[in-house]
Amino acid sequence: MPSPRISKELKNKIHFLTFTVKRWYYLFDRYDRWNILLNSLQYCQNNKSLKIYAWVFMLNHIHLIAENSDLAGFTRDFKTFTSKELKKNLSETEPRVLELFKENDTYQFWQPKNWPELIENEKFYLQKVNYIEQNPVRKQYVKRPEDWIWSSANPENLLELADKRN
Repeated sequence: MPSPRISKELKNKIHFLTFTVKRWYYLFDRYDRWNILLNSLQYCQNNKSLKIYAWVFMLNHIHLIAENSDLAGFTRDFKTFTSKELKKNLSETEPRVLELFKENDTYQFWQPKNWPELIENEKFYLQKVNYIEQNPVRKQYVKRPEDWIWSSANPENLLELADKRN
């Protein structure tokens, strides 16, 4: 089944996105891998006009509410860049784990489907923000959303958040 795509008519709209590691493998919680994700998103914000409204990094997936003039291109580039960086990181730190992602002489770190959902109204937007920011609480990583550093709920603001009113 092909991955749902962001239609050309809706590419400038705000979407909820999920990027999931193959096999739901817990990959990001060690060897500075959170920063691979963070640095890539910061680069896209600074150089590719990516707007992020809410986000969370979990152990094996990330959620974003984001907007870009080419969100499909952002998705492709983000997955490509982070895959290269993850491969490099794993080859240096956990070569046996790297082999879990090998498929036909290539490495696949991300599941192909992102399930983009168009944010059509304020109620749906707030529902998705709540879902994103409560994710670490539901998984019992933290007691309060703001205690999870890898989230838009955290007051340290590791990623610049766009104002939805603009």
